[in-house]
Order: sequence, then structure tokens, then C-alpha cells
Amino acid sequence: MGREKKTKMSIKIALLKSGETIISDAKELISEEKLCGYLFEKPHKININKSIFLTENPSTEIENSIDVTLSPWILLTLEDKIAVPHDWIVTIVEPIESIIELYEEKVNGKSSQVPSPEG
Repeated sequence: MGREKKTKMSIKIALLKSGETIISDAKELISEEKLCGYLFEKPHKININKSIFLTENPSTEIENSIDVTLSPWILLTLEDKIAVPHDWIVTIVEPIESIIELYEEKVNGKSSQVPSPEG
């Protein structure tokens, strides 16, 4: 009964107390029917850079855009499964589809380019 049980949650975004935003295949770690923490598999930190495009014409609307990049959460480890205590998680949310695709391409080594039929 004291054994830990892993429950699949799928790909989630977690906001940590440190302020970091992490995307991973997250699973709940439950012991004796209590949530102990989460197991992040292949966790990556989400980095967001905001760009503002200014024009010389004041009547032109200023455009905002964001650039999202992913980097391994803890760079100096070979481990791809990292346990995080539940009290370090501020919240866990569902990512938007484009972020899921970006994450899957990153961890599975898939290219976002379509291969040419000429091969």
C-alpha cells in the first residue's frame, strides 16, 4: 500500500514557484492516496521573447508578436525524468496545440519540414 503509483497526465505546462514555465509529459506521483508531487518526463523550459515592430508612421498600428523557444529544463543532467514536489507547483494547465506540436518536435527529433518526394 505504501508503493508509489504513477498516473498519466499527458503533456502539460507547469508554472513553478521559481517563476519558470515548464512543459513536459507530466504524471502525478501518488503515495497512500495522497498527491506527493509530479514526475516530469523530458521537461523543457518555455522561453518567451516579445517583439515589437515600430514604424515611422505614427498612424500605423504597432504590431506585437512573441517568439517561443524550448530548452532542456536542467541542462547538466542526463536524466529525462525529474520528480518535483507538489508544493513547488503553482499551477498546471493544458498547452495550446501549437506549443504541444513544438514540444513533440523538440523531444522526438521530428522536423517541422515536410520531406521532399524525391528523397
